[in-house]
Amino acid sequence: MIPMVDLKTQYQHLKSDIDAAVQGVLDSTHFILGPNVQTLEQELADYLGVEHAITCASGTDALHLALRAAGIGPGDEVITPAFTFIATAEAIRYVGATPVFVDIDPHSFNIDVEQVRGAINDKTRAIMPVHLFGQPADLDALKQLCRQHDLMLLEDCAQSFGARVGVQQTGAAGDFGCFSFFPSKNLGCYGDGGLVTTRDAAHAAMLRNLRNHGSDVRYHHDRIGYNSRLDEIQAAILRVKLPHIDDYNFSRRRVAHRYNELLAGTGVSTPFEDGLGTHVFHQYTILSDQRDVIMKALQAEQIACAIYYPIPLHRQKAFADTTAGVNLPVTDSVAARCLSLPIYPELPDASIERITQVIRGALD
Repeated sequence: MIPMVDLKTQYQHLKSDIDAAVQGVLDSTHFILGPNVQTLEQELADYLGVEHAITCASGTDALHLALRAAGIGPGDEVITPAFTFIATAEAIRYVGATPVFVDIDPHSFNIDVEQVRGAINDKTRAIMPVHLFGQPADLDALKQLCRQHDLMLLEDCAQSFGARVGVQQTGAAGDFGCFSFFPSKNLGCYGDGGLVTTRDAAHAAMLRNLRNHGSDVRYHHDRIGYNSRLDEIQAAILRVKLPHIDDYNFSRRRVAHRYNELLAGTGVSTPFEDGLGTHVFHQYTILSDQRDVIMKALQAEQIACAIYYPIPLHRQKAFADTTAGVNLPVTDSVAARCLSLPIYPELPDASIERITQVIRGALD
């Protein structure tokens, strides 16, 4: 069996350090907003090159808290892609705003800047690009649009930790960057966890208040907030993993480029790197008109694969009240042909060769 992600191998490599970090938290009995969370936030801010990094309970909460801190609410519109996990648009709905879905670039699968330009109106308050599968969106163009129209830029970085545009990290370009530490992410903990980055001190203060029941001082509540705190055990685990993230991402790129070599000439479209930023390959996603044939062959050989995402958000029942007549042909085409293959830093060359041999055999 070749899994999509092998968390056991990574844990075995770090076992002594992770076990010691977790034991240290257990010995301290300080489990909520303790020294590991505080130190991790500074380490994350330093790595990402931002003034403020505020941890929270999940990537979904990161998006939700950022939208609240941005002051976005009922009557506002946020432009975002439909080819993403539901959390992106779900968070927009949480604050009472309306997600406005636009189409994606057919090569990068990221939000199409020209489609964004055409969707801006007097209700638009923000643009929320997704750095899908680890490929940074066109941040320079999006920032220019935001400046022209006085809009907020909220980056969904759930899949892009460590990806760069030039020397700048994703999550450092916009007003807010929202990250997930779900276990399968490039930087993942052993449960749920999230992070919001910002350069603005007032936004940072609001985020810290919101994540802790609207409170800065115990039993004094300034607003209705949330219980969205990253716990000390997860923070301790992330502190062990963070120094390895560049090596992990380098290895993911090695795996992806080996896939590219072995799939050349098959007719399968391999992931596009647009050169605007460094792709960190949270997923390795191919396109093929023979997707079902490939899937069946891989499954027969006990090789994992997955479709991210089979039903775009503009076709989901949850958004049916605002998506009547929405036409996103590129999104629909990609969703009908995409297939993600196993990828993780430790994936051996022998496994990559086996996976690609099965695909070649299925297409012969």
